[in-house]
Amino acid sequence: TNIIHCPIGKVSFGPEKILGNLKALLEAVQRLKPSAAKGQYMVSMAISTTMGAGFKVDMTQIKKFIEG
Repeated sequence: TNIIHCPIGKVSFGPEKILGNLKALLEAVQRLKPSAAKGQYMVSMAISTTMGAGFKVDMTQIKKFIEG
């Protein structure tokens, strides 16, 4: 099971900048998907603050978000 921990913003960033960084991260993960990987590549996702509790992201919305 692979897990990615990656900061996508700071409190001083506006919502547009944080969403842009999230989109860039998700596009990079999709682009780097090995050709041998079959099926759904990103199975689940949670987002949190540095020390806060995470909340799950609806994966059906991720594809729509990446595609625009």
